[in-house]
Amino acid sequence: MAFAPYQSVKAILGPTNTGKTYFAIERMLAHPSGMIGLPLRLLAREVYTRIVERVGEQAVALVTGEERIVPAKPRYWVCTVEAMPTDIHVDCVAIDEIQVATDFDRGHVFTDRILHARGTQETLLLGAATMAPLIRKLLPNADIVDRPRFSQLTYSGSKKISRQPSRSAIVAFSARQVYAIAELIRRERGGAAVVMGALSPRTRNAQVELYQNGDVDFLVATDAIGMGLNLDIHHVAFADDSKFDGHTSRPLTPAELGQIAGRAGRHARNGTFGVTGGTEGFDEEMVVALETHDFEPIKVLQWRNNRLDFSSIPALLNSLEMTPDTRNLTRVPIATDQRALEFVARNEAGALARGLDGARLLWECCQIPDYQGISPANHGEIVTRIYSDLKRYGAVNADWIAEQVRFCDNTSGDIDTLSNRIKQIRTWTFVANRKNWLADPSHWREKTRDIEDRLSDALHERLTQRFVDRRTSVLLRHLKDKRMASPEINERGEVRLEGHLIGTLEGFRFTLARTDGDMDAKGLRAAADHVVAPEIHNRADRLAGAPNEEFVLATDGRLRWKGDIVAELIEGDALYRPRILLLADETLTGTDLERVQDRLSLWLRHHINTVLEPIMALEAPADLDGAARGIGYQLFEHLGLIPRAQVADEVKNLDQDVRGKMRKLGIKFGAYHLYLPLSLKPAPRELALILFALKHGGIRQPGVTDIPHIVLSGRTSFLVDPEVDTRLYEIAGFKVAGKRAVRIDILERLADIIRPLIALDPTRHQGELPAGAAEGNGFRVTVEMTSLLGCSGEDFASILNSLGYRVKRVAKVAAPAPVAEASAEAPALEEVLAENPASVDAAAETPVEAVAEDAAPAVEADIPATTIVEAAPAAAAAVPAEPEFDEIWSPAGKREGNRRHENRRRPEGEAGEARQRPERQRAKPANRRPEGEVQDLSKAQHLNPQARPERGRNDNRKFDKPRDDRPKFERPREERKEKAFDPDSPFAKLAALRAKSAE
Repeated sequence: MAFAPYQSVKAILGPTNTGKTYFAIERMLAHPSGMIGLPLRLLAREVYTRIVERVGEQAVALVTGEERIVPAKPRYWVCTVEAMPTDIHVDCVAIDEIQVATDFDRGHVFTDRILHARGTQETLLLGAATMAPLIRKLLPNADIVDRPRFSQLTYSGSKKISRQPSRSAIVAFSARQVYAIAELIRRERGGAAVVMGALSPRTRNAQVELYQNGDVDFLVATDAIGMGLNLDIHHVAFADDSKFDGHTSRPLTPAELGQIAGRAGRHARNGTFGVTGGTEGFDEEMVVALETHDFEPIKVLQWRNNRLDFSSIPALLNSLEMTPDTRNLTRVPIATDQRALEFVARNEAGALARGLDGARLLWECCQIPDYQGISPANHGEIVTRIYSDLKRYGAVNADWIAEQVRFCDNTSGDIDTLSNRIKQIRTWTFVANRKNWLADPSHWREKTRDIEDRLSDALHERLTQRFVDRRTSVLLRHLKDKRMASPEINERGEVRLEGHLIGTLEGFRFTLARTDGDMDAKGLRAAADHVVAPEIHNRADRLAGAPNEEFVLATDGRLRWKGDIVAELIEGDALYRPRILLLADETLTGTDLERVQDRLSLWLRHHINTVLEPIMALEAPADLDGAARGIGYQLFEHLGLIPRAQVADEVKNLDQDVRGKMRKLGIKFGAYHLYLPLSLKPAPRELALILFALKHGGIRQPGVTDIPHIVLSGRTSFLVDPEVDTRLYEIAGFKVAGKRAVRIDILERLADIIRPLIALDPTRHQGELPAGAAEGNGFRVTVEMTSLLGCSGEDFASILNSLGYRVKRVAKVAAPAPVAEASAEAPALEEVLAENPASVDAAAETPVEAVAEDAAPAVEADIPATTIVEAAPAAAAAVPAEPEFDEIWSPAGKREGNRRHENRRRPEGEAGEARQRPERQRAKPANRRPEGEVQDLSKAQHLNPQARPERGRNDNRKFDKPRDDRPKFERPREERKEKAFDPDSPFAKLAALRAKSAE
């Protein structure tokens, strides 16, 4: 800078958005060299970057209080006003925001530059139009150029903070207010960037970038945005109209309000301004002034003498106290540097300031800014220590400066803690940038800048975490920018956009991720739906063409596609025709919705017809008519399983041909149920359970989702849950017997084991008795029985009681003969019996339940624990200390003395009388029953005494003469005894297996 004639000075004045700074940069670059002074370090960095892009890094220098980038031969200098070098001659000098000359703290520096900073060719003074009268008085030969605003500014009144339009800046004048407003906007609108003068330039840059790139639509700031920040702001809302200026709290002047409000609107885009947060609306006069930019002119500037006397400290203080010689200038109040000078002058360090160099160096030390805002005494101590080291040692003590810097090198803590550390490190950054103050200034410049950058980044991160919902901001930006990347969806259905979790997508339902705040606005949901809409459409396309294997109906009645729930079943008009309720958001509409609905309905019909195919065939079988057709339809109505007692009368009237046709359809006539064995598999039973539950209590009732898991586990019986509807157990293929539910096919196998034991006459049996055989139309419980049902003791006894059997306890006279271990032989016996079923002749087809109904119900408390017949090693036999009892079970309804196997042999006279009975008194012969069909155990007392369990069923039915003419007892008992043991009987095979295992 240098002095030049006044006619070279131009004042470019006007409101905001007039392009003044842009004009000054262009004029400076038109000269071979130039310097521009800016009010903010942040703005200086922005202008420096812009000029470097134009002319290159080696041609531009950046000088601020805390940053110094000076290449070897710079042509252009970008500085803060306070840091402008006064000993450099350049062609063009520009001073921006000259209206700051009214500020109590910094105004005198701007006034000095207005009066004395000159370029050799051109000087530009940039500022508000309110400076025009003072420029004319102070610089009468200066050219004043008025620049109009590019866009209009309009008052929009008062609105709540949560109702502010997008791209708004909400202005407050304290950190507490700024934080509170930013918190509210985060909860209501997704987040806001924060800009305050107390933030470091790097943090402010990061926050401004957060707003500028659209991550957030709101900016909460102090009046720091009023000077030089070029932001894309559409609306400015004042949350307060007064501020604390360092001395007192005062209302903002219209010019200050206009400077801030003028940030709304950029270039040709118009802007608006208003009030919010309880601030009273502006009166009409104020509105007109702000809209027309017509403010009272500035009359006085802050001034301080720049011709200082460094002969001594008193002389320096006296020169600072000088007053201006013009009424348009006023002496500035005592500033921070002058207070520091007075503090040092009063202590021992003041004695070190001898001569011009001593006082000049002391004044340079007093120029250290009080970034921390500490007390004058504390700031004076820092200045004293630095000045003392410089005078005594020629440099600041390295250990002391290292300790101060180390204290700041900590990125942990909250917003306030990090802000305080940044203020402290800025002090040491300023010291490191002074010439010859440190022994290794380059090291400390890099060190302090690195710490400040890391602290600034950490502060930006804390501000973003606290005041910005990044997920919401990304969503809103995606809604506006169609060029953004598509969302990513992982295998868990998590939807991420630019790395942020937006929500989860299951099937056709999108669930927005929860946030810490109360954010759940309709706009956010709309943005999220817009993001996932393409994926919903693609999924609809894939499902419409998906193969059947990709669909699964779960036990909870929900339909899954590739593991995702897409629909659930609800009650329909018919049992086998449930309806589908599609689980989808409103995003799935129109043709996509219809295609998905049709595909799921088609799959469901196919699934029911395939899994329940044997049952569906009974709806209208062509080969059956009459009673058989009715039984088939009842099986269809009852999902392939009905108790035999329910159709006992109809079954009795069926002839063998009709039964054969029914067996071809898969129907099995069991002792307790009529059922289709193929439908007892887990898949048909699970589906049947779902269909039944839809019509009777709903899918959510207890047992519907639990019973299928028991079926899949392979358990043959289990304890029933009293809260579960017993009909659900029946539909699942179990009969509730006592306290337990028993699988019906297992129940039939139990009946097959008990039936030959009841029919056996131990007194006439040749060879070794089978396990469980007992006298008097009874049987003993064996390990084979309990293993088959998976229970024993009282549980097994309760099952037998519910089936119509009663127990009798008889004291044992002698130790029973050893029998084979049923547990070891049961599988082999079961296989043998399956291949050679025992025959019981002339038994009726009424189930055991018929007998149980006639018998008196057994008292549950009287049921003893069931004794299981097992073989024991001979060596282990011991005489019991107490009498032992034998438990013999027999069908209920039998009198104690009615022993069907005793008195089988009649006298010859009786036999003759029997032959001489009239035809009508003889027993009517029973129709021959096909192999495998179960007989009624309740009529065991009428069994043919010639029945032999060891022979095949059909062997007992072959006679030399017609049954009607054959006497009931034809062969004498002696002949039966003399007949050799049948080697082909199952019990002969069992004995052979036992002998083989013994070897």
